[in-house]
Amino acid sequence: MSAPDEETALLGLAPVAPDRTVAYGPHPDQIVDFYAPRSAAGTPRAVRSGPVVLLHGGFWRAAYDRRHLSPLAAALARQGLTVALAEYRRVGAGGGAPRTFEDVAAAIGTAAAETTETAGAHTGGLVVIGHSAGGHLALLAAARPGTPVGRVIAVSPVADLARAHELGLSDGAVAELVEGAPGRDGDEPSLTQRIAAADPARRPPTGLPVTILHGTDDPDVPLDISRRYLAAAAAAVVGGGAATTTLRELPGVGHYAPVTPGTAAYSTLLDALLRRSGDPSDLRGGVLPPRST
Repeated sequence: MSAPDEETALLGLAPVAPDRTVAYGPHPDQIVDFYAPRSAAGTPRAVRSGPVVLLHGGFWRAAYDRRHLSPLAAALARQGLTVALAEYRRVGAGGGAPRTFEDVAAAIGTAAAETTETAGAHTGGLVVIGHSAGGHLALLAAARPGTPVGRVIAVSPVADLARAHELGLSDGAVAELVEGAPGRDGDEPSLTQRIAAADPARRPPTGLPVTILHGTDDPDVPLDISRRYLAAAAAAVVGGGAATTTLRELPGVGHYAPVTPGTAAYSTLLDALLRRSGDPSDLRGGVLPPRST
């Protein structure tokens, strides 16, 4: 499947309504949709593991919202998972740094609070899955002190913000994201400083496993972005950090297939989530062998 076909396949799926929606702030985009575990026939089923939070991409812009990941949320719920699909303020509709980051942290906190019983029955905290810009947000949120995040799966993430800006991804989306971000003590930070403050490659999460899935044919976020993040995470381990990061490169896969239910790349995501292919925390800063898709 070509990259344009992947996008068409995902965006062509009908949105799936959640079981309930919870607001975590007054803005219309400060909400989390919850999908309860269900069987393929739609009947309730026992919870299989701890709750999952989904963070959508779209280069942080208001033109893209969570609805395109609702089929993924519903598919994961059919695996016996409690799924929280988070929305957040985005550039062009009240978002941008630091508001977008604050919203994501609040949404994750709301998901943790709303699924306390489920989370308490399973060790390790929340699993956060972020796609594209959502992968950036997942990695950034996991590095916050006191985060309830226990594990991150980042799919085609914008994981090295400085490099993404150098490449001019999505017509300068990185600069749009951090424009106007405040400095300290009233100082006006430079663009480089604002990018660095929001760059997960500058401070990888420590003490929790991170799995990155990235297609070799991704035209939107080049694979090199994830390879650079992996190198930064490995350096953090050498420097005394406790980060555990694994990169799985997906041959021939583009940007959207891993978050499109029914594809072979989605099966790889499911393997990583349910750890059917081994525990990613067995490797520190390593690249798993490519999975044939």
